[in-house]
Amino acid sequence: MIGKVAPVLAMAGLLAGSGVAVAGRAAAEPWRQEPLLQDPLRQERLPRVMAALGDSISSGFNSCGFFISCRSRSWSAGRHEGIGSHYTRLSALGAGLTAKNLAVPGSSSAGLLAQAREAVAARADYVTVLIGAQDACTATERQMTPVTVYRQRLEQALDELRAGVPRVRVLMASIPDVYRLWRLAKDQAAARGVWRIGRICPSLLARPTSEARADELRRTRVRERVMVYNRQAAEACAARPWCRTDRGAVFDYRFTLDQVSRWDYFHPNVAGQQALAELTFGNGFTWADPRRRA
Repeated sequence: MIGKVAPVLAMAGLLAGSGVAVAGRAAAEPWRQEPLLQDPLRQERLPRVMAALGDSISSGFNSCGFFISCRSRSWSAGRHEGIGSHYTRLSALGAGLTAKNLAVPGSSSAGLLAQAREAVAARADYVTVLIGAQDACTATERQMTPVTVYRQRLEQALDELRAGVPRVRVLMASIPDVYRLWRLAKDQAAARGVWRIGRICPSLLARPTSEARADELRRTRVRERVMVYNRQAAEACAARPWCRTDRGAVFDYRFTLDQVSRWDYFHPNVAGQQALAELTFGNGFTWADPRRRA
């Protein structure tokens, strides 16, 4: 299964009965707040090289062709003007920006360190990271990446970036809410067929129409794991002043089916990539505009 996409609150009774944290608590989650060590008023100098790290979402998978990566449509490093990517927005502020899309379809947090090393080799001084959907979207719930392992992998990659490029800035995007995608598409026969045949995110999307308590609790636990991953990423980022998060904007965003690829009912299409670009750029760094200098 390749990459993941797309807030709907799980029912309070379900969560309370399962022993899982109530989703309504989300409003108070620290990963939805701007980390204290980040100064939102600080203007950052424009980067010379940017790199996109992550999975199939950042590679633009299924956004312009049938089961291929459309890197020109990536929310991060895409060059297509219609996307409004970080690359095109930063390029509009100053010439000479080089973009490297190092995201690997199918990658989990286990592959992040290798991508970080590629970014260092490219001397990337601005890096976007969106990783973790594959850590939750596994063949079975038990195979999800342990939280401590996920946190350790993130910190290793972040520290590798900083050690290799001391002036690096990192934008950490939150993992989308796959539970919302299930709610949106579960009644679509085409979606159910693709999910089953393609074995797309079985941990959450298996038996999509089942109302059995075991299946409802399973979906809730997978969603909760995504929320915990987002919290861990935000905490790791907050401890590093050169790192920003999107404050949970991607997870909270109410994606619609019009923003999801109809080839797999999972990855963002062009409209979805546009939304990701808007959400993450607007909640990331404040970049200095050299055109406004006296």
